[in-house]
Amino acid sequence: MDQKRELSSIDLAALVTELNRYEGAKVDKAYLYDDDLLRLKLRDFDRGRVELMIEVGDIKRAHAADPDHVADAPGRPPNFAKMLRNRMSGADFAGVEQYEFDRILTFEFEREDQNTTLVAELFGQGNVAALDETGEVIGALSTVRLKSRTVAPGSQYEYPASRLNPLDVSRGAFDRHMRESDSDVVRTLATQLNLGGLYAEEVCTRAGVPKETPIEEATDDQLGALHDALARIDERLRSGDVDPRVYEESVDGEEDGESSDEEPRVVDVTPFPLAEHEGLPSVGFDSFNAAVDEYFYRLGSEETDEGEAPADAGASRPDFEEEIAKQERIIEQQKGAIEGFEEQAQAERERAELLYAHYDLVDEVLSTVREARANEVPWDEIAETLDAGAERGIPAAEAVVDVDGGEGTVTVELEEEGDDGGTVTVELNASEGVEVNADRLYREAKRVEEKKAGAQEAIESTREELEAVKERKAEWEEQQAADDGGEGDADGADGEGDDEEYETDWLSRSSIPIRSPDDWFERFRWFHTSTGYLVIGGRNADQNEELVKKYMSKHDRFFHTQAHGGPVTLLKAAGPSESADPVDFSEETLREAAQFAVSYSSDWKDGRGAGDAYMVEPDQVSKTPESGEYIEKGSFVIRGDRTYFEDVPCRIAVGVQCEPVTRAIGGPPSAIVDRAAAHVTFEPGMYAQNDAAMMAYRNLKERFTDQSFVRKVASADLLQEFLPPGGSDIVD
Repeated sequence: MDQKRELSSIDLAALVTELNRYEGAKVDKAYLYDDDLLRLKLRDFDRGRVELMIEVGDIKRAHAADPDHVADAPGRPPNFAKMLRNRMSGADFAGVEQYEFDRILTFEFEREDQNTTLVAELFGQGNVAALDETGEVIGALSTVRLKSRTVAPGSQYEYPASRLNPLDVSRGAFDRHMRESDSDVVRTLATQLNLGGLYAEEVCTRAGVPKETPIEEATDDQLGALHDALARIDERLRSGDVDPRVYEESVDGEEDGESSDEEPRVVDVTPFPLAEHEGLPSVGFDSFNAAVDEYFYRLGSEETDEGEAPADAGASRPDFEEEIAKQERIIEQQKGAIEGFEEQAQAERERAELLYAHYDLVDEVLSTVREARANEVPWDEIAETLDAGAERGIPAAEAVVDVDGGEGTVTVELEEEGDDGGTVTVELNASEGVEVNADRLYREAKRVEEKKAGAQEAIESTREELEAVKERKAEWEEQQAADDGGEGDADGADGEGDDEEYETDWLSRSSIPIRSPDDWFERFRWFHTSTGYLVIGGRNADQNEELVKKYMSKHDRFFHTQAHGGPVTLLKAAGPSESADPVDFSEETLREAAQFAVSYSSDWKDGRGAGDAYMVEPDQVSKTPESGEYIEKGSFVIRGDRTYFEDVPCRIAVGVQCEPVTRAIGGPPSAIVDRAAAHVTFEPGMYAQNDAAMMAYRNLKERFTDQSFVRKVASADLLQEFLPPGGSDIVD
């Protein structure tokens, strides 16, 4: 059977009860993995470290995780994680609720200066939105702009339309909804009553009602039995009376008395045993949260094992690319470590400087605590006294966010200078003065910088190893060429030459080396035609002006759309510093340039499936208007005859190019498909530009074994650069 990848509404109802047991835990830090997995690290007085995981990608889940199941923190946090750290560090977890019977959880976090709500949408494309006290969206993983609802920074958060809750519906309303259906019992429960397929079948089994019973043939007693079965499930969930199960399935099955030698795989997790899974082995757990955590941890481990690239069978050629990729990956990691050391050292220095900037306030806090401890006042009473002082508005007491008697520390929150400054928390040794605490921070900054110097030396060593591998590769290839000398002509009639001898399956490679280009045209819209010519377009009026004045040469072609609001598009005959001869561009090349112009114009933004474009020679383009007329910035006067391209489709493909360079690319599908190792095609549609980019990113990432490679060269932000403004849909 298929493995469960998303939690159901009933699952979430069971989880809410258990997650609320962590009420009062303090937020320490927020992390974001792969743009769809949010991790909140909390500290609970009774339980210690708590890891709250919210995933909204291909897998959709929300639960507290065993710290041993949590991956190491990713590198530099993206803006969404930074925003959450700024708003929620030190906040108290105030509880979680399920929105109606939907797959939506609302997490509340309270802090003295501001409260934050996190809304986790565990359905559809998935999303996490952060709201302020008024319900306004501060930030979200994905922006949603639909006719029915909007989730975008600066707007009020809008929940989806209400759904019927089958667990608390009255008997009369239940009968009415069931009788309105023209299907059978199980399908009606699954769709009209929002139970989903599995739990609809479970309710039928528990009620003793045949699943395929047509609604018109169902008796009142049968409907009553179904309603009672739902009521019993509701009562069990509300009371927390769970008996969680993780269900397993043998990989090869157990037929003819032969059992599989492989470990069984997980297929489902439920808050109580299901009659529908009676034939499956299961493992019991003390809590549903623990069961969910174990299930998704094992699911991820199984998929990682299955996704390992097989060894290259029979290849006598040394895998230089793998070794080169390994060394380049190490260098990238070392560069990331250096950036992390720089940030950490800077942060420690800034904390030290803040202590001096708020010297009087910090000194008052430390003096108060030292005096109390000298009088043998218990730490708990010190914390209570500071809390009372904060309620009375005493600044020094208000600055204290934590008192840790076990460590002998006091943590204060200090405001950064400047209009854009936020707040920074600083942990202080309560037995020392301001100067000693500041000196400790300076020394820590220096220690981190010494680690940075060590990492820089390590990079140089790794680069030497990388060069050595490249030299061995060159020597091996030179030797192979010598060994094969003279054979090529004799074999020419049989084969295609050596160009395809080592054709690479990029999607299956476990590691892809990054070869980043630095081309002059990348700040514009651009693509290379299927015949190899460069096409560039302006992103705004300034770039339109620049393209015509600086980059248009006499043998190029100028394209524009009939519709207003299109980019200046140039089909280049040569590069900006190259001499060019007249070019007889093929019809295919010209139509690709026309499609590029149409797709990035208002035709796409207005939702039209096609548009018209025209082409002229550069000498027909002028900035000089007719007498008495005015030309807007980015616009031009076209004189003379035009070549028209009619009914050009609005279509754009985005993808990942792996050779000869690695980068995100986008443009007319006919020009992209053969260049990209994987691609996604779009047409005008309903999804906002950034949401469409995220859809493309997730689609592409899943197709590569080396998913970290996709994150580096074709993130959602990079792919968005190639998507037209306006709504888009993926073309199946």
